[in-house]
Amino acid sequence: MTAKNNAGWLKVVGLGPGGDALITPEVSAALSEATDVVGYVPYVERVAPRPGLVRHGSDNREEIRRAEQALRLAAEGRRVVVVSSGDPGVFAMAAALFEALEAGEPEWRDLDIQVLPGISAMLAASARLGAPLGHDFCCINLSDNLKPWALIERRLRLAAEADFAMAFYNPRSRARPEGFVRTLEVLRETCGAQRPIMFARAVSTPEERLTVTTLGEATAEMADMRTLVMVGSSQTRLIRREGVPWVYTPRSVLESVSGACSGTDAGAEP
Repeated sequence: MTAKNNAGWLKVVGLGPGGDALITPEVSAALSEATDVVGYVPYVERVAPRPGLVRHGSDNREEIRRAEQALRLAAEGRRVVVVSSGDPGVFAMAAALFEALEAGEPEWRDLDIQVLPGISAMLAASARLGAPLGHDFCCINLSDNLKPWALIERRLRLAAEADFAMAFYNPRSRARPEGFVRTLEVLRETCGAQRPIMFARAVSTPEERLTVTTLGEATAEMADMRTLVMVGSSQTRLIRREGVPWVYTPRSVLESVSGACSGTDAGAEP
C-alpha cells in the first residue's frame, strides 16, 4: 500500500514540560485517535496505555531511527503520534522527522503529516518566574552531541555581546559536566558577576524547583538535564517578594544602553 491511498497519518506533538494540564487539547485529541505512539521511553510512558494503542519506546539518541519507524508505520496505514516533551519544534523530534523524510522513501512525502505545537519548557519556566524573556531573547542548546563545543561557545559570546536574554536547554549531563562549567565562565567574562541567572527544574511537576541568583553565585551543580536555565539581559529586573522574586525584562530599551554586556548591576530592583 502506498502513502497516496492509505488512511494513515503521522502527527509530531509536544507533551508540554511535564504537567498534564499543559498538554494542549489538540495534542490530547491526536493521542486519543492514535494506533501507535513513538518516542523516547520516558515521553512514551507519559501516554496512558489503552486497548488498540501500541507504544514504541526507544533510546534518547535514536531520533532518526525513531522517525523512520514512525514514517514506515504511517505508510502502512497506521495513525501515528511521535511524542516530544515541550514543543516538538524546539530541539526535538520535528526536525528529526523531516531529516528522515528528506532522506527516506519518496512515497513518504505524500503522507498526511502534521506538527502540533506544545508548551516549551522555556515558555513554562519564563511564566513561572514572571517575564524574563519579555524582550529580545535567544535560545541555545548546550549539548555538544550534534555540534562542536567551539560553535556553542561562539554563539554564547555573540548572544551575550548582543545583550539578549538567553534560555539554555540541556545544560549539564553526567556524560558532559564540564560544558556548563565553561558556559558560566564565558557568561561571567562577557556579562559580569551581577547578571541574574535563573534555574527552573522540572517545571509543572511535583519536583519543580525555581532558583534565582547571580552569575557570580551560580555553580554548575545547580543544573541538570531536567533544568531550563535563563540568563537576563542588561535590562532584566528583579522584584523582591517573599520566596523567589519576580523577574522581568522590560519591553523597551533606553537609547543610552550600548547593547553589550558590561557587568553592570542589571539585577537591581526597579
